Amino acid sequence: RFPPEAVAEASSFPKVELPDNPPGREDLRGEFIITIDPDTARDFDDAISLRELPNGHAEIGIHIADVSHYVKVGTALDQEARKRANSVYLVNGVIPMLPPRLSDDLCSLRPQEQRLTYSAFVRVGPDGKAGSARFGRSVIFSRHRLTYAEAMERMKRPARDDLDRFLQRAWHFASALRRRRFASGALDLDFPELRILLDAQGKPDRIEKESSDESHQLIEEFMLLANESVARHLNQENRPAVYRIHEMPDESRLQEYRELLIAHGIKAGDLTQRGEIQKILRLLPGRPDGYALKVGLLRSLKRAVYSPKSLGHFGLAKSHYTHFTSPIRRYADLLVHRALAHPKGGGKGAQLDQLAQHLSRTERIAAEAEQESKKLKLLEYLEMQAGPHATQTFPAVVTEVTNFGMFVELPDFLLTGLIHVSSIKDDFFSFNPAQRSLRGRRSGKTYRAGSHLRVAVLKIDLPKRQVDFRPA
Repeated sequence: RFPPEAVAEASSFPKVELPDNPPGREDLRGEFIITIDPDTARDFDDAISLRELPNGHAEIGIHIADVSHYVKVGTALDQEARKRANSVYLVNGVIPMLPPRLSDDLCSLRPQEQRLTYSAFVRVGPDGKAGSARFGRSVIFSRHRLTYAEAMERMKRPARDDLDRFLQRAWHFASALRRRRFASGALDLDFPELRILLDAQGKPDRIEKESSDESHQLIEEFMLLANESVARHLNQENRPAVYRIHEMPDESRLQEYRELLIAHGIKAGDLTQRGEIQKILRLLPGRPDGYALKVGLLRSLKRAVYSPKSLGHFGLAKSHYTHFTSPIRRYADLLVHRALAHPKGGGKGAQLDQLAQHLSRTERIAAEAEQESKKLKLLEYLEMQAGPHATQTFPAVVTEVTNFGMFVELPDFLLTGLIHVSSIKDDFFSFNPAQRSLRGRRSGKTYRAGSHLRVAVLKIDLPKRQVDFRPA
């Protein structure tokens, strides 16, 4: 629950109705501006536009909810948002950073409604090279609200209308930005997302795996472009602000990871070289141990955090980076908006350092809670199918074999569990340590890393978050 003072403040703001040529704002209500979000999104904090320029160039517009217009420094709303520091997205609901009057209404860039925004306009060449950028407060009138699936369908078909043409031109520039980013050494550290859909009683009903297609990548590239452009501008202007940093990994951690790769039969060179990590990442998709090895890489890298110093972002291969595009759900972005708007920046050095530590800590807590929430609901779903006589089966891949059984991963659920040797009933299996395999004495059937099989859920230990499977 929000404190009554914060709720009262949020309720006091009038509906957005601005005159022509509003003072202090660029009027973009006549521009072709749209939003693309997941079909389950409750708040829309970013919109995009595109203006074609001579010689194959374009000005990309990234329009972000102007939360700083409503949440002023030192108010009850500001104090509560600062304390929460971010929204938390659990499977069964969101704990928002801002009261619903702002997060779901006034700050949400809903279609066919006037909305106050902070805009970044960045010039981009046909080769994906970013040029000059400008920033300013604005007002928009979003033409369309698309889901990723709708956008993808329009991007793939022959253009029939202005919206199709807009999306296809936008992807032309986004794909050029993306190619350039990976050529500069950016690491593809994205993982597929699981969506767990609940029934009316809050029980898990079905599970879907979402991967990043071109419609997701279009928005991702434009948001990265805005975040980098804002960070570079703030750094050049020497304004106190909060940056998003991802420091170089420790050589010792990379050496440990290199040894793990060798144990899995992958030759790895010098992983302190960014190109070598990129090469490994290209090898992993399609391998049975690919997901586990990608997680292993992530663990050997440092965690991205907030800092008052612009120290660059290793994973994205960017010298300057910040968070500007999600002020409805992240306090860091709200600070960046304030730093952009005021020549003196977004706060004093020592104060910003403390705040950056607080934001990093709360973000980590939220991320762990979100993962825990997903895992609990996933195990709840599997528990409904569990038991020695369970008939529901799932495709699985063996990731590791030991003398007591084998660990398997369910690719559809991004979940790992154990098949104990005692649960393999049709034969007696012995462990071969040299080949790291289990072989049936009677049948000769062999299991090793990479073996595919179907499994049923034997039992779930919810307190320990563990799953035991049996071969189906």
